[in-house]
Amino acid sequence: MAPENLHNSLNPINLPPARVFRAPGRVNLIGEHTDYNEGFVLPAAIDFSTRAELQPLKERKLEIYSEEFDEYVELNLDAEFPRPTGHWSDYVIGVAVVIEKAGHRLKGARIRIRSEIPLGAGLSSSAAIEVVTAYALVKHSRLNIDRVELAKLCQQSENEFVGARVGIMDQFVSLNGRVNSALLLDCRSLDFKLFELPESIRLVICNTMVKHELAASEYNVRRAECEEGVRKLSELLPGISALRDVSAVQLEEHHEALPEVIYRRCRHVITENARVLAAAGALEALNLPSFGLLMNESHRSLRDDYEVSCRELDLMVSLAHDITGVYGARMTGGGFGGCTINLVDSDKIQNFKTVIADGYYKATRLIPEIYVTSAANGAEEI
Repeated sequence: MAPENLHNSLNPINLPPARVFRAPGRVNLIGEHTDYNEGFVLPAAIDFSTRAELQPLKERKLEIYSEEFDEYVELNLDAEFPRPTGHWSDYVIGVAVVIEKAGHRLKGARIRIRSEIPLGAGLSSSAAIEVVTAYALVKHSRLNIDRVELAKLCQQSENEFVGARVGIMDQFVSLNGRVNSALLLDCRSLDFKLFELPESIRLVICNTMVKHELAASEYNVRRAECEEGVRKLSELLPGISALRDVSAVQLEEHHEALPEVIYRRCRHVITENARVLAAAGALEALNLPSFGLLMNESHRSLRDDYEVSCRELDLMVSLAHDITGVYGARMTGGGFGGCTINLVDSDKIQNFKTVIADGYYKATRLIPEIYVTSAANGAEEI
């Protein structure tokens, strides 16, 4: 059901679009659970996207229709803003509310939204709907908001309106990705650098088709564990404000001061930051074998130190390791199900898909979805 304080109509919007915008999902090549620790990530926007068809309205209101949910909601921009309700429209309404509260004045619009990004697969369908809505409204309203600031507003919307304590990676790469490129992002300064991906490889995403119930709660637990690690280490290392400020040597020196679980959570984040920077260097040197080894190490760390993998993800990664033409494989996203990301030679794709699908089905009786994708541009009008 739609939120009570939003108008709900049974009649979907079905008018020809005046302007069409798109925002991509993303896959993270390496750098998991580092973004909310002010660390480094290396994602790529993918060629699965969410689209928004926009028509102007004279009234200062938003009329929004979701093809996926077959529901229509309306927001009066001059009335008191609604509270979040847990409805899909929170992702859309939230960005409009945050942009308005930041002092910008939106123009009325009728927006029809459709998405080809699989839900619940860890490919940032939520960030894509936030970004495409925000980008379309900003362009339509002729606002002077750059892409970095818009990423911050979209993250703020998900943190404060939707209620998910996400880092900024997803929104940032959905706005700033570039075709055939991975994006190295410093999640503290928001400085970024693009690295071209070789034409000889493809990004292959394997969906385990499972999402364990503890994913959301354990995500918040991991954040709290990292914060506890910072609190304890800051008593011994004055001046640190996040795990990205701690070196592996310093962590080992103060191992005994930390509970074992907190130590292992910190070790994952600190070593993962180092792996991201090493992976960027390997990509710049076109050293794909080294890049792949770092992906494999990342998965082991996520499995053993951060404990966010699961049997299905481990199986999918293990199957990939035995296939010719695979440089590296790891879980991607929050964990406890979802997808793996695999770096695969372009001419070995068909064999990869066959071996993964057969092996995974035999072990789980589940049929995986396998997406072969390239890196895509960030949000744009089309």
